[in-house]
Amino acid sequence: MRIGVPKEIKVHEYRVGLTPMGVYELVAQGHEVVVQSNAGSAIGYDDEAYRQAGARLVAEAETVFREAEMIVKVKEPQLNECSWLGPDQMLFTYLHLAADRPQTDALLASGCTAIAYETVEDRQGGLPLLAPMSEVAGRMAVQAGAHCLEKEQGGRGVLLSGVPGVSPGRVLIIGGGVVGSQAARVAQGMGAQVTILDKSIPRLRELDDLFGGRVGTLYSTGENIRQQVAQADLVIGAVLVPGARAPKLVSRDMLALMPRGAALVDVAIDQGGCFETSHPTTHADPIFEVDGIVHYCVANMPGAVARTSTLALTNATLPYVEALAGQGWREALRRVPGLAPGLNVHAGQLYCAGVADAFGLELGDLERLLASG
Repeated sequence: MRIGVPKEIKVHEYRVGLTPMGVYELVAQGHEVVVQSNAGSAIGYDDEAYRQAGARLVAEAETVFREAEMIVKVKEPQLNECSWLGPDQMLFTYLHLAADRPQTDALLASGCTAIAYETVEDRQGGLPLLAPMSEVAGRMAVQAGAHCLEKEQGGRGVLLSGVPGVSPGRVLIIGGGVVGSQAARVAQGMGAQVTILDKSIPRLRELDDLFGGRVGTLYSTGENIRQQVAQADLVIGAVLVPGARAPKLVSRDMLALMPRGAALVDVAIDQGGCFETSHPTTHADPIFEVDGIVHYCVANMPGAVARTSTLALTNATLPYVEALAGQGWREALRRVPGLAPGLNVHAGQLYCAGVADAFGLELGDLERLLASG
């Protein structure tokens, strides 16, 4: 199969869909890999590294899209990239369609087969291709939030760790999954006072055991969120409903309860955000203020640590790329456990329930699709 790797064009996105190591593995299996020049140069993977791995370099992104049977990316395709996709092509990347109607419509119109990293599952129902970036984003969320609390950023001037004789900052994490647990690890390590809210009692037990009681846990209800938000210096939104829009758990009226200069970091912004006042921002202009509360809502947080993120992502995605390239999408979806839920779009039809629900669109019959052909 001919696999294409374009340079990412989202603002301040420096990750790349495949490392030279990934290219080497695919070429060794008999595939052809076409890489856009400078696709990985920002993180130390120059064109020569890709050539030595066996890739063919081309200058233009459109050439990559036009020539490749499968496109491997990191972020969702921008609308001009969607226009280069056709019915005989496969796209493998993060999509987050439930918060992006224009991209959804463009992919449906293209006729392509689009498989989303974030809805691929493992044997236990986990999300193996979302997990590496969730780990990065969770750890970064505390780092970003601590910066937002600095006075020059509009924050209230709180050091999360505190100092002897001064209380540490209070960090509230809504959601106890991968993002939430990683954020708690960093915040607790910094010396902050940390509380995690989640709706799963078994998960709260796991977190209590994991942190040995050093992190507070609460069952997530509207009233508990309201009470905890009022006490927090930093609130991290870490809620995920796979494939669907994130629920709005912190309303605008709750901001009035918070200390002026407190900070919100919405890691769920890719799926629409879990704070009512959130809207996507970029690394070029990451924060804004609403009612005296600093918001950080960057939609590609791991892009700030692009080398680490690219290595972690390729480690996770490469086995699936190999299966899709070696078997074709239909056979790979049949054979590889958990890959079938990754199919979001095929031949102008939606196959992800969360996206269909978000926009009131018809949901295709995945079982029937895989049984045919």
